[in-house]
Amino acid sequence: MFERLISVVRDSILGSRASDASDDRKDSPAPGCKLPAAPSAMPAGDDANTGFLCRELVVGRDQRVAGHHFMLRESTRNRIRTGERRIHHVYTEILVREIARANIGPLLGHRAAFLDIPDSFIGHPSLLDLPAAHTALLLTRIEAEGTPDNDTLLEAVRRLRSAGFRIGIAADDLLGDRAALLPETDFFTLQAATSDPAHLRDLVSRLRIAGGHGLLLVRDLPSADDFQLCLALGAALFEGPFITRREDWNGKRLGPNSARLSALIARLRSDADTGELVDLLKQDPALSLRLMRYINSPGVGLQREVASIEAALLQLGRERLYRWLLLLLYGADKGSPRSSAALENALVRARLMELLGEGRSAREADSLYLTGLLSLVDVILEVPLHEAMRSLGVTPDIEQAVVRGTGPLAGFLRLAIACENGDEEGVQEAAARCGIAPADANRHHLQAFSWALEING
Repeated sequence: MFERLISVVRDSILGSRASDASDDRKDSPAPGCKLPAAPSAMPAGDDANTGFLCRELVVGRDQRVAGHHFMLRESTRNRIRTGERRIHHVYTEILVREIARANIGPLLGHRAAFLDIPDSFIGHPSLLDLPAAHTALLLTRIEAEGTPDNDTLLEAVRRLRSAGFRIGIAADDLLGDRAALLPETDFFTLQAATSDPAHLRDLVSRLRIAGGHGLLLVRDLPSADDFQLCLALGAALFEGPFITRREDWNGKRLGPNSARLSALIARLRSDADTGELVDLLKQDPALSLRLMRYINSPGVGLQREVASIEAALLQLGRERLYRWLLLLLYGADKGSPRSSAALENALVRARLMELLGEGRSAREADSLYLTGLLSLVDVILEVPLHEAMRSLGVTPDIEQAVVRGTGPLAGFLRLAIACENGDEEGVQEAAARCGIAPADANRHHLQAFSWALEING
C-alpha cells in the first residue's frame, strides 16, 4: 500500500500537491461536491446547503479497512429521529443520490459502502443507482406509521440481493418479529455502546442457534478492549472511535526501521549539509535504492536519469525529501493493522486541510497538509505523541496544532476533525473561525476522501 501511496502523491511531493489532477474535475460534479437541491418535502428551516454527510471506517478482524459507513450527521439524525416516515425518506434519498453521484464504486476496491436506510425505503428506485457490488444496505426500523410487513420486506430484500446488494438488519429485530428475514441477511448489526457483554454474548449465541450465517457488524465500539471482546464473540466487522483512539503507549519505542528514518529526518530538519545526508542514506542501501528507483520512475518525468544519491537530493529539495521520508516512515516497520486504518484517516485530514488552504502560500498549504498527516502520528506509530513529534523535527506551528491544539493551524485541524466526526456544530464553529463556508468544508472533505480512496484502493 505504501508504495502505491508514494506513487499516487508524487505530484504532491514534487510541488503540485496532487491538486492538478483534480483541477480537470472542478467543473464537473466531484465526489461529494455539493448536495442536490432539497426536495419540496424538506423540513422548513433545515440548512441543507451546509452539507450533512459523514463517514466512519469499518474494519475487519485484522483491523484493516473493510469499508466505509456513510450516514447523516448526528445532529441531523437526532433532528429527524422522531419525525414522520416521509421526512426520513426525504433525507435518505438525498444521502443515496449523493453517494450514487460520487461514483465511488470504482475506487472502493475490496471495500464496501455501508448505508443506513429506513425499512420502508428498501423499494425506492434511487437505490438502483448505487454500485450494487460495493453496497451494503443496513435496514433501520422507523417507529412511525407505515412499517412494511415481513412479506413485503422479504420480497424487496431478495430482489436487491439478486441485483448484487448485501443487506444488514439489527440483530434484535432478527431475533424478534423479523426472524423470517434471517436467511436473507448478510450482516447482523449490534450496537456495542448500548449493550453489556452478557447481552452481546447472548445475541450472538441466539443468532447462531437460529441459523444465521451472516457477518456480525458491531457498531460504536469505544475502545480497543471492546474490540477484543467482540472479536472473541466472533464478530467480523467493527466500527467506532476505537480505530483512532489514543492509548497509553508510554514505554514503547520506534521500531528499528522507523528509528533509522526518524534519525535521518531529524538531521534533515536540523539543516545538516547535503554531504552528511548523502552519507546517512548510503548507510541504508535499501532506502538508497528506493530513492533512486523513485526519482527515476516514469511518473516523476525527469528528462535525464539521476545517477547519484547527491543528485537525487538536489533534485527533490529538502522540503520534498521531508514529505517523502514521512510517508516512508509510516510504513517502515509494518505496524499493527489498525495503523493502516489510522493512516487512511490521516491522509483524508491532510488532503482536506490542504484543500481548505486554497489561495494561501505554498508554505502555508504545505504546513496544513503536514499538520493533518502528523495529527495521528502516535496512533500510526504506536508511540507517545511527544516522542513521535520530537523525533521528526516539525516546525513550531505544526507542533502547537498537533500537540497542544493551539496556534494558527489548530483551527483548520479542528475543522478537519469535526468533518470527520460528523460534528455539525463543530464544523459551523471551526469553519467560521477559519473564514470558510461550511458547505465548502463539506465539499472538500468528500473530495479528500475520494483522493484517499484512490491511494489506498
